[in-house]
Amino acid sequence: MAPRDAQDLMAYPFFSLAKSRRITPIQFEAGSVRILVEGVSEHGIATIWDADVLIWAASQLVAARDLGLPTSRLMRATPHEMLSFVGRGRSVRDYQRLKAALDRLQSTTVATTLRQGLAQRMHRFSWVNEWKEIVRADGQPAGVELVLPDWFYHGVLTESLVLSIDPRYFRLTGGIERWLYRLVRKHGGRQRAGWRFDLPYLYAKSGSQARFTDFAGDVRRLAQRQALPGYRLQIARVGAMEWLMFQRAPWASDE
Repeated sequence: MAPRDAQDLMAYPFFSLAKSRRITPIQFEAGSVRILVEGVSEHGIATIWDADVLIWAASQLVAARDLGLPTSRLMRATPHEMLSFVGRGRSVRDYQRLKAALDRLQSTTVATTLRQGLAQRMHRFSWVNEWKEIVRADGQPAGVELVLPDWFYHGVLTESLVLSIDPRYFRLTGGIERWLYRLVRKHGGRQRAGWRFDLPYLYAKSGSQARFTDFAGDVRRLAQRQALPGYRLQIARVGAMEWLMFQRAPWASDE
C-alpha cells in the first residue's frame, strides 16, 4: 500500500519540528489563510513524527475507498500494523511512543481558515478527537481505536487532497528534513522544472522555533547532502536573497 499524505498538512506549519516538548503556539498567516496550533503543558504540541499516524490513516482511507469498501472517521488497528506501516520498531518502547503520539495528537488543538470558504471563519479541532486501547476479555491488548476529525477526513476523501509519498520518508530522522520533504513533494510534485522558495518564506512556512540563521544553515546542509528522496535541491543567491530551488531527480521513479 502506497503511503499517502494530506496536502494541507504538507503545505502549512501544523506540527512541531522539535523532538523536545513544545508549548509555544504555532501561528501562521498568509493572505486568507490563518493557522493557530496550541498544545497543553503535559504533552506539548504534536510533532512531525506524530503526524505519521495521520499518514497511516490517510493511506488506509484512500486504499479502502479505492477498493469500494466503506470508510469511517472511527478507525481500529493493532499497534503492530500502525508501527510497521511507518517503519518503526515493534518493541514495548515503540508501543509506548505510539501512545504518547496519540496523546499529543488528541490534546493538540488547531484553528484554521483553510477550506472554510470565508476568510474569517475558523474551524477548530484536534488531530484525534478521541482514542482508546482495546483489551480482550483475558486482559491482553487487542489494538487501539481512534476517531479522526471531520476536517481531516473530509480533506482526504471528499476533496481528495492527498499525495503519495516516498516510503523512504519514514527513514528521515530530522524534523526540518521531514518537513522540507513534505513541502517539496507538495509544491515540486513531478514537475521536471521544479519550484523555488526564498529562505525567509520557507522559515515562516516551517513554524520552526530555531533562529533564522540556524534554520537557514540546516537547509543549506540538506541541499549539500541531497538528503531528500527523489528530489534535487540547490541553494541559489539572487542579489541579497537566498533561494531554495528543487526539482524531481532525473533518476527518481514515481512514488
